[in-house]
Amino acid sequence: MESASAGRAALELLVHGVGGTTPEKMLDDPRTVRITGDDTAAVYRRAEDTDADAPTADASRRAGDASGTAGDHDGRPVPEAYVWSNLTSGNGTRALWLLLLPFMVVNLAHWMRPAAREGTRAVRLHGLLVRLAGLSLTVLLVAAACEVALDLTAWQCAGTPACAARHTWLGFLSPSGSDNGWWSLPGRRLALAALVPTALTGLLWYLSHRTWRAYESQEPLEPTPEPENGPAHTALSRPGFWYGRRLVARLRAAHTSAGLLTVAAAVGTAAAREDRRPGGPPLLDALGRLLEASLTAGALAVVWVVCRRGRSENRLDRRVDAHLVHRLPLTALALLVLTLGYAAWNRPGWQSSGRLPGDATFGGIALAQGSLVIVLAVVAHRLHRRPETDAEPGGSGTGAEAGPALRGLGGPAVAMLACALGGVMSGGVSQRVSDWLDGTGTFLEGPPVLLTWQAAVIPVLLLVLLAFCALLGRRTWLLTRAERTAVAREYDAHPGDPARTGRIARTRAMATLTDRGPLLVAVTATSTLFLGAGALVGAFATGKTPVRTAQGAGPFVQGAAQTAQALGSWLIGLGFILFVTWGRRAYKDASARRTIGILWDVGTFWPRAAHPFAPPCYAERAVPDLTWRMATWTRATGGRLVISGHSQGSVLAAAAAWQLKPSDRSRVALLTYGSPIERLYGRWFPAHFGRAALLALHGDIDCWRNLYRLTDPIGGPVRVPGVDCEALADPLAYGRTETHPLPAPVLGHSDYQADPTFARERRKLLARLAREIPAPRH
Repeated sequence: MESASAGRAALELLVHGVGGTTPEKMLDDPRTVRITGDDTAAVYRRAEDTDADAPTADASRRAGDASGTAGDHDGRPVPEAYVWSNLTSGNGTRALWLLLLPFMVVNLAHWMRPAAREGTRAVRLHGLLVRLAGLSLTVLLVAAACEVALDLTAWQCAGTPACAARHTWLGFLSPSGSDNGWWSLPGRRLALAALVPTALTGLLWYLSHRTWRAYESQEPLEPTPEPENGPAHTALSRPGFWYGRRLVARLRAAHTSAGLLTVAAAVGTAAAREDRRPGGPPLLDALGRLLEASLTAGALAVVWVVCRRGRSENRLDRRVDAHLVHRLPLTALALLVLTLGYAAWNRPGWQSSGRLPGDATFGGIALAQGSLVIVLAVVAHRLHRRPETDAEPGGSGTGAEAGPALRGLGGPAVAMLACALGGVMSGGVSQRVSDWLDGTGTFLEGPPVLLTWQAAVIPVLLLVLLAFCALLGRRTWLLTRAERTAVAREYDAHPGDPARTGRIARTRAMATLTDRGPLLVAVTATSTLFLGAGALVGAFATGKTPVRTAQGAGPFVQGAAQTAQALGSWLIGLGFILFVTWGRRAYKDASARRTIGILWDVGTFWPRAAHPFAPPCYAERAVPDLTWRMATWTRATGGRLVISGHSQGSVLAAAAAWQLKPSDRSRVALLTYGSPIERLYGRWFPAHFGRAALLALHGDIDCWRNLYRLTDPIGGPVRVPGVDCEALADPLAYGRTETHPLPAPVLGHSDYQADPTFARERRKLLARLAREIPAPRH
């Protein structure tokens, strides 16, 4: 039997937040040693603490136990740092993740459903609708690549003598430039250009497959958790939650097939239409109809795969459906090859003119996305309206309850923004390539009319957002005035320094802007939905661009149409250029890559449940890392552990605690600071971090304290009884004092450990664990 003192060993596991840091900074020591892990994510200690858990340290631990402390660290536990920043800001290939931004956003929408009983038809329908929206984004991205490569380049520019002469590299595709060479036939030009969207689809498959092997393959600590005393109100405690290997493999096969079938449809539709003209070859006509039927069957198979199965969280599902994962993409690839061969067949007299047939594709995609978002909103509203006894039982909290963002409609709003991002990216690249190919605007028909209409409504959307920001600015100004009085009262600063008071009050007022985020999303999503619907109606009803539609109208209408179309085209082109520039800089510059990594830190916490091409979920590596470290250390030493999480690290710490067995959780305390658990995650993801989930977490980890500041724009209270400390003073002193001879800074979201409250609360947590841990075991 171990001595009781051996069970008093203490460890503090530090988990950093967004933006990343170094182990030297976290441990405040230039000499650090990696204890376990690799170059991607690892646990570090100070060099002097490497053997702090060894048996030779028992004497020092026993000496510390006499005074209730742990070893010779002045009453502090041995610190360890878990560094996970390379999971989101590693090498230069992370810059490619910018292409995946719409996919990441739609994946977030999956996790934003309101809290409801698992397994109900409405919950399954919510997940299904988001997966279908994700599939539409894949089709949209590949269709945009087809628009650029097939329509604008191979069909319009190569088929127009003036444009082909302007771009000599297209000479071998031009009938006039190559003297009707072999590649000059329209079908062969399309078949060759189809290699571009096919390569894009292959790149997306490669990125998803590589990250799938690195992230989704990390198994949890315990495949079968202890049945008793487990959290009852969140899926984050289930053994398969952080193991999405099977679903991502299925979705990857379906989305890859959808991309290949989109390319095949873009090529085959033009050739089939040519063969159906009067006097066309009967054999090719029959072959074209057969290929179209095959493509339709393939599309139905893809939709069936997406709809058939969601996530399996209740168990560790190691199957990958190898027959489907391999056969479905290979079948789609075979259909694409057959379609390219069919299109390349010699057809005398076939010439390319106007736009490529299939111009209505973008309109169909936009209509489908809008319909999916509306139905999703209806489902989310029904889930939100269900009685709390069916979704979120529990006692009362502390402070004002904010409730789910947008009354449960956060998921549909974010899904709408994902579709808008996809449309902006598609329209931007099409418009820029069209302007580059046709500098004077006289040679080519240009991109589809709908893309021009969508660009034209962007200035209107910006005006709406500017008006909203103006109202928000005025509200912030009024709040700053009110905060000046509160600051003067709290610091007893009468009369005080007006500049100092104003700076503190302004920081507090600016920190509340985070709570206005749902309203900003609602305004943007609603405006986008209505303006997008208007653009769709305008494009379908007139078949002309806004400028041509306004011809014959009054001077004001013509001027407004010209301004909107020109400004929208310029803005969408500018956005595309900034996007490319940002990605290029991130590829070469590590600091820029870390900045982009902050976006991934927030957006890729959740598993890929709706889109397999989204950036990978780093938590599928980080949460098992933390769970394994906490469980193995507490079992080996019988000691006490405080997992100390800052910002996003607090979310990882809570998720890891949910995965622990009850016997391990009894030795673990949770200290969160600057935490967005309730302020962001609880409101935007109520099914997993809502009120019932946090109450259940506190029931399983009774030793939990949370620190926050009123000046923090990210962290806030968790509103669970007995968890929140009073808001920390920031700055620590208003003016110069004996302990602060120089002006104390306003820290906001950083340096929580500099506050004396941090060490005091950590000491209390360790003291509570010392009283509550079970008797030592062999």
